[in-house]
Amino acid sequence: MSTSSPDRRLARGVQRITSSALGPYQSAVIRIGFSTTYLLFLLRELPHRHEMYGPDSPWGWDMGKQLISGNEAFSALMWSDSTVWFEIVYVVALLSAALLMVGWHTRAMSVLFMVGVLSLQNRSIFLGDGGDNVIHLMAIYLVLTRCGQVWSLDARRAARGVSPEGAGDSRPVRNVAGTVLWAVLGLVLVAGSVTDGFGGTWWLPTVFWVLWIGHGAWWAVNRYAPQSEPRALLDVIANLVHNATLVVIMAEVCLIYATAGWYKVQGSRWQDGTALYYPLKLDYFTPWPALSDILASNGVMVMMLTYGTVIVQVAFPFTLFNRRVKNVLLVAMMCEHAGIALLLGLPFFSMAMIAADAVFLPTVFLVWLGGRVTLGRQLLFSPAGRVPEQRRSGEEEAPQHSGTGGHTLVG
Repeated sequence: MSTSSPDRRLARGVQRITSSALGPYQSAVIRIGFSTTYLLFLLRELPHRHEMYGPDSPWGWDMGKQLISGNEAFSALMWSDSTVWFEIVYVVALLSAALLMVGWHTRAMSVLFMVGVLSLQNRSIFLGDGGDNVIHLMAIYLVLTRCGQVWSLDARRAARGVSPEGAGDSRPVRNVAGTVLWAVLGLVLVAGSVTDGFGGTWWLPTVFWVLWIGHGAWWAVNRYAPQSEPRALLDVIANLVHNATLVVIMAEVCLIYATAGWYKVQGSRWQDGTALYYPLKLDYFTPWPALSDILASNGVMVMMLTYGTVIVQVAFPFTLFNRRVKNVLLVAMMCEHAGIALLLGLPFFSMAMIAADAVFLPTVFLVWLGGRVTLGRQLLFSPAGRVPEQRRSGEEEAPQHSGTGGHTLVG
């Protein structure tokens, strides 16, 4: 009896990670958070886009071409030095971020979002900060996740029984938009492969071709054999990739905080508790000079915030298996980033880090938050004097898979 118990636990564990995509709410928050962050960034820089990434950039197109050919990076902006092509790529980046945020054809939009992020950031790698690096990585990771299970237009269609993927018992419907989008992306992929537009590497076009063929196979199986064994196999593979990527995202966040904390420990200004004072006195990082002066003049507060930042960043990876302590530090880190956005004028860096932290938010809290948002939407858009009806259990917000949807580190 005792010898078979570990086998049963192992079997249950294997069944859970293969039968369901874990952390559906966490992955949805990451999708919404990063796409919103990049969308707002692109909108803010819309008047300056030519100077940052386009034909008027100090880092000219020829220089960018040499740099990218040397570091074997990818940027669709290097396919042509035409202003029209630059505008097309920028608009695609904007639209893909907006459509990924609302979860419209999430799989395809996640690929386009990644292409937009890589194209713009690799065009001018000397721009940006740590938040851009986080968006760069997460844009790649989102492609491998099933981040549209909840809080998306795809989930809404699936809940109404008209899923374009034919999930569950839903009757597959003709998905014209998805088919056209897949065909157009295929033509772009062929053109990029023929013209060697993927940075001179073999692995990047291979990844794009695998994703494109995988999307086509997924659609074909869902369309013509939704209850077949190939459909179940594709579902298992998708769940495994999603769950593995979710673990990588968690590890990435822990690595960011661990390295940042331990590097701070070695700094003399962090050791004597004065590190926070200096950025508060830099004009470049003081959008609210009066507020920065008030905080900088309080030596005790500066010391407490300096030491508290180091303690929280170093300690966080060691608290993941204690939910209560983890949640307390999680709130502290999010408040820290909110303070950075306010005091140092780095809103997009803070938004990116808060979105990354969201992978550790408890599922119960996210479900409650989703319910409050839904209730507020019903109150806002319902006719005057009419009490919104209670949503049926699991309608639209329930993940379209079996299993509890929780996670040992995020639940």
